[in-house]
Amino acid sequence: QVQLVESGGGLVQAGGSLRLSCAASGRTFSTSVMNWFRQAPGKEREFVAAISWSSGNTYYADSVKGRFTISRDNAKNMVYLQMNSLKPEDTAVYYCNAVPKLAASGGFWGQGTQVTVSS
Repeated sequence: QVQLVESGGGLVQAGGSLRLSCAASGRTFSTSVMNWFRQAPGKEREFVAAISWSSGNTYYADSVKGRFTISRDNAKNMVYLQMNSLKPEDTAVYYCNAVPKLAASGGFWGQGTQVTVSS
């Protein structure tokens, strides 16, 4: 099992920034990719960004490319999502997800953290 705990959400004005954190514990060696997803009210959960634990390679949804940056600290088993130039449409619950390989479904999920961007 892998436990994931997100933090760092909150209320911010449009154009502002937030940094989300995801703390991973347990059998983290069983996962090689960490994802961030988000789900807005009434919408399906969508992919935001991904990072490989080993290579550090990163991947982004087009909607956040150039504004969001995913990073990781292997020593601390932490993954971060730096979100800049936030827009009201970024409002959602953000989830951390650990999977065994890129683009894999399922895996382990955190409880989510709310991000609200006011206009």
